[in-house]
Amino acid sequence: MEKRLLCADLVRIDWNGRTLEGVLEDISPQGACVDVEEPIPPGKVVSIAEPAGQVALFSGLVTYCVRRDCGYLLGVRFTGPTVWSCGVFKPQHLTNLDELGK
Repeated sequence: MEKRLLCADLVRIDWNGRTLEGVLEDISPQGACVDVEEPIPPGKVVSIAEPAGQVALFSGLVTYCVRRDCGYLLGVRFTGPTVWSCGVFKPQHLTNLDELGK
């Protein structure tokens, strides 16, 4: 099972010529979970960028879209050539739960 790190940072989601702002909830080298205000159907290709960034950091497929109280949680499995690491993009708030118990 892949190790996911909890995080909180604003990101931009682009898909089908549309742009949404979202909050990055967790991230791993293989994927991420993003909180957005509108649903994006599973199977759609999306790109994730910093809010003011001109170039996408990651691209991937939406694997799930679950309704929450004030929006939707998207699971995104990265499919592009770039996998996540802190060297590529470091969210403002990043927490490794494994290290909290030590």
